[in-house]
Amino acid sequence: MGREVTIQGKIFHLAGKETALGKKAPDCTVVNSEMQDVKLSSLFGKVTLLIVVPSVDTAVCSIEAKRFNTELALMSSAVQPLLVSMDLPFAQKRWCGAEHVERLKMLSDFRHKELGEKYGLLIKELGILTRAIFLIDDEGVVRYVQIVDEVSNEPDYDRALDEIDHLLLNV
Repeated sequence: MGREVTIQGKIFHLAGKETALGKKAPDCTVVNSEMQDVKLSSLFGKVTLLIVVPSVDTAVCSIEAKRFNTELALMSSAVQPLLVSMDLPFAQKRWCGAEHVERLKMLSDFRHKELGEKYGLLIKELGILTRAIFLIDDEGVVRYVQIVDEVSNEPDYDRALDEIDHLLLNV
């Protein structure tokens, strides 16, 4: 039938192809905080934590973004954190200012919806992204994937952070 996630127990279907471990991260066009198109691959080159959320203006997404912002502030600058949502860039910028989030680079998939399709994260019925985490090495290869089955739940932070530590030791 295809891949599914739930939101408060209700089943939704994911569009696009599942991103494979050990393969090059799919390239796609996203929008930066200046409303400019950016190729995601142009941001690779060091260990990249790709955090995907439905909207930073929801409680769980806000908690997740702030938690990673805090955790990554304590880590090496060798980790590049990117957060992608369907939020408009000026809404992301407003949210970052209000929540004092400075470590995460915010990107939007609102214009092209390419990340949602190419990473298999677009919730078909809602037109938003599901909650997921990808760890991409300095050569652009996917080394860790966590797609949260119940979108209203937070991800497994400890597992993601352990994977970052492990990858940093091996680059």
